[in-house]
Amino acid sequence: MDAMESIIKNLDWSPLFISLKTGIVATFISFFLGIYAARKVVKTTPGKKAVIDGILTLPMVLPPTVAGFFLLLIFSKRRPFGIFLYETFDIKVVQSWLGCIIAATVIAFPLMYRNARAAFEQLDVNLIYAGRTLGMSDIRIFWKVVIPSAGPGIASGTILTFARALGEYGATSMLAGNIPGKTGTISQKIAMVIQDGDYATAGVWVAIVMLIAFLVIFSMNFISGTKMKNIKHW
Repeated sequence: MDAMESIIKNLDWSPLFISLKTGIVATFISFFLGIYAARKVVKTTPGKKAVIDGILTLPMVLPPTVAGFFLLLIFSKRRPFGIFLYETFDIKVVQSWLGCIIAATVIAFPLMYRNARAAFEQLDVNLIYAGRTLGMSDIRIFWKVVIPSAGPGIASGTILTFARALGEYGATSMLAGNIPGKTGTISQKIAMVIQDGDYATAGVWVAIVMLIAFLVIFSMNFISGTKMKNIKHW
């Protein structure tokens, strides 16, 4: 017990803060991009929908290291786009916190997109017609009618996106590296201390991650339960 208290007391909390910051920013970006993409895909033709959906969902089914490889090809300072960003705007992606954000966003984005798309597809189209009858513009209908009606699905997608971004490891390690206090996330910290044979510290971090994961699942179930409370079940 004393040893555990000593570990917690001397714990470097920077991986938690880096993971939380990365998760929040990646979720914010994925939220708006996911809703925008879902809205566009829902309105397109079945053939285009299949192709675009496959592209947008691909990071969810590929191993994160594969996504990290492609991100390196794009943002490396040895590649044209990476050179352009660095020489023109002094933006460095590889081995930076920006790299953490980009990697987490790419990996977590499909969850936001898929949940938003599913919520939009289940929306009662009569609500849209009613809004148009009342003289509402398409943009006003989208934010005043569509988003509130699809709220639970979008909320679930947001929570899952945050959880995925918080725990991202493979693509982040390849693109941002593991620089203590800068790009070192919780997942990277756990892998590092296990390699050093420090299972006690790894156990503390695992417990922290499990607590966060439980809170995420609880929040998602609570939101879903609130929406379904007036529906009778068999």
